[in-house]
Amino acid sequence: MRRVGPLLLLSLLVAGRADAREALGVFEGWGAFRDDRPVRCFAIAEPVRRVGRKAPWRPFASVAHWPAQGVRGQLHIRMRALKLHGAPVWLSIGDQRFQLAAGGADAWAPDARADAAVIAAIRSGTSMSIETRGQNGRPLVDAYALRGAATAIDAAALACARLR
Repeated sequence: MRRVGPLLLLSLLVAGRADAREALGVFEGWGAFRDDRPVRCFAIAEPVRRVGRKAPWRPFASVAHWPAQGVRGQLHIRMRALKLHGAPVWLSIGDQRFQLAAGGADAWAPDARADAAVIAAIRSGTSMSIETRGQNGRPLVDAYALRGAATAIDAAALACARLR
């Protein structure tokens, strides 16, 4: 486990509000957390490189588990700006490319099978990028380092596995 700077840690802690958040660990650039209400466990990171202007909010990529809803390993990406209506959103990991479902500034794998494929690619990849067109028509691209992602995803999965 490696210590991270205060900006990443702040981003991880404010990515969503919860009554009680337990930090499970920080692994390279990825953190793992567990919330009590609603009960969820997730791995999360912020982009290492953003192309274009500064974001109006903090972008992130996460993989979450929601035991009460029976959801395991759900990808969620918050882009740094709103996307152009109708523009496709692509996630690239190594030589694999996935089209995501998206609305506004958020993107997800279209189904559980795609979630599993993305997570498998994350586990074997070194970096990933998400790309689309912003509302201004310009490219909207964020890049993520994947070192530590598999460990953070596993820590989140284990934290929620005992809650089923």
